[in-house]
Amino acid sequence: MKLKQIITALALASAMFAGCQKANKFVDTTPTDGTAIGEVSGVWTRGSTHLINGDIIIPEGKTLTIEEGVTVIMDTLKKPEIVVKGNLYALGTDANPVKFTVNDLYKTDAKKFGKLWGGILAGPTCTELVLDHVILEYGGATTSDASTSVKMGLYKAVAGENLPALWFSNVNGRLVVQNSIIRNFQEDCTYIEGGKIIFANNVFYTTGVTGGEAMNFKSGCLADVAYNLVYSTNTNALKLSNAGDRTPQAYIIAYNNTMVNTGWRRPTAKGGSIWLEATVRADLYNNLFANTRFGVKRDPKKPEDARSVYKNNWYYGFDQTTVNQFQPGSNDVVAGVNDVISKVAGANDPKFVNYPLNTPVSNAVYNTAWDFHLTGNSPALSTGITTFTRHHAGGITMLNGITYVSPAPAMFVGAYGTKL
Repeated sequence: MKLKQIITALALASAMFAGCQKANKFVDTTPTDGTAIGEVSGVWTRGSTHLINGDIIIPEGKTLTIEEGVTVIMDTLKKPEIVVKGNLYALGTDANPVKFTVNDLYKTDAKKFGKLWGGILAGPTCTELVLDHVILEYGGATTSDASTSVKMGLYKAVAGENLPALWFSNVNGRLVVQNSIIRNFQEDCTYIEGGKIIFANNVFYTTGVTGGEAMNFKSGCLADVAYNLVYSTNTNALKLSNAGDRTPQAYIIAYNNTMVNTGWRRPTAKGGSIWLEATVRADLYNNLFANTRFGVKRDPKKPEDARSVYKNNWYYGFDQTTVNQFQPGSNDVVAGVNDVISKVAGANDPKFVNYPLNTPVSNAVYNTAWDFHLTGNSPALSTGITTFTRHHAGGITMLNGITYVSPAPAMFVGAYGTKL
C-alpha cells in the first residue's frame, strides 16, 4: 500500500512539474504546423500554421524567421502579445503573405476594430525587425496589470493602453515594413520610438475606434516613408513628433503617399492627415490628400523644426467644407512650395481608376475593389519632384544579408501612378 502511495505521489508531482514548465517556461512551436506559448525562435517554415495560445517571446539574442505563406492564428480569449526581445523577420511574398490573424469566425462587423489580440512589441534589445508582405489584422487589445508588456515595462507599461499593431523602440535598431497591410486595429497601427526605418508600399485601413494614427513616429527615428495608402484612419495618417528627446532628432522624409478620408472620425485639433509637433524635422513631397481632414498641420505651441520642407503636394476636396479647411494659415495648416490647393470644391480631381469621390468622409469600411491608381489623363501624373535626398537610398543591410532600399521618388503625386 505504501509503495502504491509513493508511486501515485511521484506521478502527481511529475504532472505538476510538467504543467508548471508548460505554463511558466516555454513550449516552443515546431517549424511546421504547431502551437506556441512562451519563448520561440528558429524558423516557421513556408505554408505552416501556428496557433498562439498565449503570449510569445523571442528572447534577446535569438531570432524568429517566418517564411512565406505562414498563418499565425491568435487565441481570441487569451489575446496574446508578441514580445520581440531578439529579432523578427516575417518574409512573405505577394502571392503568399505572412498573416497574423484570428479565426475567420471572429471577423465580424462588430469586431471590425479588432481588440482580439495584442500586437508586435519590439523592446529596446530588438536590433532588427522586418515585415515584408505581411498582413496584420484584428488586434490592438487593451492592456491590464496582468499583461506581459506591462510586467516587462514595454510600450507605455501601464494598464488600460490600447496596443498598436507594431511598437519598435531601439534608436540603434533597423526596422523595415513594406508591401504589407495593417487593418482592423483598435487604435494606432504603428508607434515607433527610434531606429533606421523604411515604411514603403503599405496599406492601412479600418483602424481607430476613438483615436489612433497609421504611422506614429517619435524621437530617435530616421525614416523614409513612401508609397503608402492610408484610408480613413480615426486620426492622422502620419503623426510626426520629436517627443521623448532621444538621439537622433526625429527626421522623417515622407513622399508619394496617398491619404483618403483620414482624420474625420476624431474631430479634435489633432484629427487630420499629417500632424507636426515637438521640433520634429519633416520633409514632405508628392503626397496626395483626397477628402482628408486638413492636410499638413502643426502644433502651434510645439511646432516642427524650422528646417522642415514641404513641396509639390496635392489636395482634392469633394465639397466646400473639405476644401475650406485645406487652406493654409487657418487652423495652423501648413502650405508648401508648388502645392496644388484650390479654393473650389471638386477642383484638382486626381482621377482615381476606381473610387467614388463622394464616399462619406466618416466611412471606415474599405472596399478592396477600389483602385487608387491614376488614370492616364490624370493631372497629378507630372507634378511631383524627384530631386530631394532620402535617408536610405543606399539601403539598410540586415544581419541575414538582405539589403532594403527606400524606393526612389516619382514624378506623379500619391502612392500610385498609372496601372501597368
